[in-house]
Amino acid sequence: MAAAPILLRAQQQGDRTVVRVLMAHEMESGQRKDGDGRPIPAWHIQDVAVTLEGRPVLTLRFGPSVSKNPFLRFALRGGRAGQRVAVSWVDTRGERRSAEAVIA
Repeated sequence: MAAAPILLRAQQQGDRTVVRVLMAHEMESGQRKDGDGRPIPAWHIQDVAVTLEGRPVLTLRFGPSVSKNPFLRFALRGGRAGQRVAVSWVDTRGERRSAEAVIA
């Protein structure tokens, strides 16, 4: 199954920007077995990067224990309405996804 897009929202709240990110991904840990008892290979988001107007503001390293379709919510200082927030990820198969939103 190919991974679906990232859903991203960014809203100005006072002096900070609240960012919400939903990353559609199966996030297989490598610990489960299929119906025939064979191990299901690990496949999960590994690296996540967030930028504000092209400048890095957050980097994350995920492991196999992160749940399917991870959801992040965090606040940034310094963002203003109209600026662009971007999120990208790379998984253990080398697949990449990215999304961009304008701060509302």
